[in-house]
Amino acid sequence: MRIRKLPRGTQLPLFDTGGDEPPVSSYVLTNADRLRRWAERGIFFGTSSWKYPGWQGMVYTRTYPSQRAFEQTCLAEYATVFPTVCADFALYDFPNPKSMGMMYEQTPEHFTISLKVTDRITVKRYPNLPRHGDQAGKENPDFLNPSLFAEEFLGPVRGLKQKCGAIIFEFSTFAPASGITLPVFLRALDAFFANIPRDFTYSVEIRNSEFLVPDYFAMLKSHGVAHVLNNWTRMPAIDEQIRSTDALPAPFAVIRALLKPGRTYQQAVEFFQPYDAIKEVNTQIRTGVATTAMRCVKEEKKLYAYINNRAEGNSPKTIEAILDVLDSYPVEKL
Repeated sequence: MRIRKLPRGTQLPLFDTGGDEPPVSSYVLTNADRLRRWAERGIFFGTSSWKYPGWQGMVYTRTYPSQRAFEQTCLAEYATVFPTVCADFALYDFPNPKSMGMMYEQTPEHFTISLKVTDRITVKRYPNLPRHGDQAGKENPDFLNPSLFAEEFLGPVRGLKQKCGAIIFEFSTFAPASGITLPVFLRALDAFFANIPRDFTYSVEIRNSEFLVPDYFAMLKSHGVAHVLNNWTRMPAIDEQIRSTDALPAPFAVIRALLKPGRTYQQAVEFFQPYDAIKEVNTQIRTGVATTAMRCVKEEKKLYAYINNRAEGNSPKTIEAILDVLDSYPVEKL
C-alpha cells in the first residue's frame, strides 16, 4: 500500500489501496486533499467508529453484497478517505486478536487506529446493565489492574503494530458514594501508569469536571499521558477546556467530540439517527476543535481529533465544517 501523490489541481482519496477505484464522491473531492495536508502537519481527523450506512454516497461508494459484508470490510474504504479512526467497540470487552489482524490488513501503512480501553479496566462498580451479567451492580476487582491490562488488552492490540494510535481510558462519572475522590483517583492512576508498558500512546478521558485541576494535568504530564478534550453531557465544552494552559500535558493530544453539553447519549441517538446529514449545527464544537488544532500546530504536538455522529448528526460533514473553519483563518496563523 502506498500514499498517492496527487497531480496538481486534483483531489482524490487520501490513501491508495490499489486495484479498481470506486466512484469518487463529492465529499472526497472536497476534503481529501485538506485531510492530507493537515495530516502532514500532525493533525489527524477521523470519526468515532465507522460502520454507518448513512454515510453511503459520501464516504462509501462501493457496492457491498450484504450488511454483514459492509460491516466486516468497509474500513478499507473508510481508510481511503480518513487517516485515522477510533475503535469504540473495544470498550465492551478485551480486543480479539483476529479483529485486530483484520483491521491491520484492511488499512494502509500510515493509517492509525485508536482504541477505547475496555470497562473491565476502567469501571469501579459495574452498572446494572444486562451485558454485565452476574457482575452487574458489583465492585470491579480489576479496576485499574496493570497486569490484566498489559496481558489481555495490550497483548492483542500489539497486532496493530505501527498503526496503533492513542489508547483511551474513558472513566465514567465517579459519584460521591463511589469513594473515588480526586486524590484517590490521582493516586490510583499514577500507580497504574507506573506499572504498564511504556511503548504505547496513552490518554485519559474524565467525566468529573471538578477533576480538571492542575494536579490532574501534572500527574498526566509526569507519565507523558494526554488529557482527552471531550464534548460530553456534563463536561465543559472543548473550547473551554483548551483555554487552560495545562490542557495539553503530553507531546500529543486527543479530542472526542461526542455530545452537546446538557444532552444525553440516548437523546442524541433518537434525534440524529440515521446519521446521514447534519441536523443541528454546533459552532462551539467546530471552533473548539479548530482552536485545538491550531494550538497543536504551534506547539508541534500531534493531534487525534475524533468526531462522533451524535455531535451534529453526521461525523464526516462535521469534519468538513471544521476544515472550513481552519481554512478561514488568516494564512499567517498557519
